[in-house]
Amino acid sequence: MTGRPVIGDIADPSLASLGRLRIAWADAEMPVLRSIRERFERERPLDGLVVGVCLHVTAETANFLKTLKAGGATVLVCASNPLSTQDDVAASLVADEHIATFAFRGESHERYYSHIDAVLDGHPQLTMDDGCDLVSRLHQVRPQQLAEVIGGTEDTRTGVIRLRAMEAAKVLRYPIVAVNDADTKHLFDNRHGTGQSTIDGIVRATNVLLAGKRFVVAGYGFCGKGVAARARGMGALVTVTEIDSLRALEAVTDGFEVQPMAEAARTGEVFVTVTGNKQVLRAEHFGVMRDGAIVANAGHFDVEIDLVGLARMAGGRRRIVRPLVEEFTVAAGDGSFRRILVLAEGRLVNLSAAEGHPAAVMDLSFANQALAAEWLVEDRGKLANGVHPVPAMVDAKIAKLKLETMGVLIDEPTASQKAYLASWTSGT
Repeated sequence: MTGRPVIGDIADPSLASLGRLRIAWADAEMPVLRSIRERFERERPLDGLVVGVCLHVTAETANFLKTLKAGGATVLVCASNPLSTQDDVAASLVADEHIATFAFRGESHERYYSHIDAVLDGHPQLTMDDGCDLVSRLHQVRPQQLAEVIGGTEDTRTGVIRLRAMEAAKVLRYPIVAVNDADTKHLFDNRHGTGQSTIDGIVRATNVLLAGKRFVVAGYGFCGKGVAARARGMGALVTVTEIDSLRALEAVTDGFEVQPMAEAARTGEVFVTVTGNKQVLRAEHFGVMRDGAIVANAGHFDVEIDLVGLARMAGGRRRIVRPLVEEFTVAAGDGSFRRILVLAEGRLVNLSAAEGHPAAVMDLSFANQALAAEWLVEDRGKLANGVHPVPAMVDAKIAKLKLETMGVLIDEPTASQKAYLASWTSGT
């Protein structure tokens, strides 16, 4: 510890030394972000700016926050989920980086929003969100601060959906970059990161053998693709449910069984929702599930599983049977009772029951965040209020840097190939 007072609201300042080790371990797997941090330290593109950050407070995020600070920013951070904070990391951010941190694992709903308010008390000029809670709070509760904001970034699909709804309603008051939509984000973070970390969370929470289990994935977006692929890789028999015809067709041609949830609920043994929608699993599904069915969510908010409806069905028949595993006993139609096991309170299982995405994947995502922030500052005043894509040049630059750190070489087109690709006169 440095002897400085705690800046923010964290669980245990004495955990800082453990957090320091965890952050350094992640940093070794994040060479692209590290190279950006080194440049930011020289060039200071965020000098004098206040950045309000609402992200999962993990070791990978800490390395990103260090990058923003190296760029000259004053950083304030809160958690984007009540169960995703790594308390040792939060302690290190305060003790070692002197970054104002308002986050601890297991915070109440009220404390969660008080932490968002604490970040907004710093009057941020850039916002960085994961789920749009910070932006939503700013627009609904503190509209007088909106004129101070240059722009923002959004890290997850759920947040982008909310932002597009704000844009369509013409209430979004500053430009926000949809980092989630960058190829170097959704092709890797969403698919490989969510796929691996979700399976990790389920196994850590239950120690269940997935091989041979009937595994139901609700939603076949990039995250759902990753979960389905990793579950199949573990030997599970995977069924996909969807509401989108194109994605359902893609799942079928990827070799997965596709069914309505009403059918899949009868045979599934492990369920993962990853849709960005609400009440994907609800009473009509709980009532027909097999005894001992495991239910988890990998979507951003805890609304994909209707926990209120499940609790109503169970009455008082609910208990914690393992850390992060709650058993609900519901009556079946034949007069028998069945146990349904809910993981991590229906919150993000990959962060609540495991450590979230591997650092090597988050290297790409946070590189996007850092360069998007730099771009917003460079183009301040030029971008219209609304949702903007990550510039293609940023996407390409990050991919190139990542390949270089991996020692992977690719071909360069020849002069004649470039001419051919730019031509319209060459035919058969």
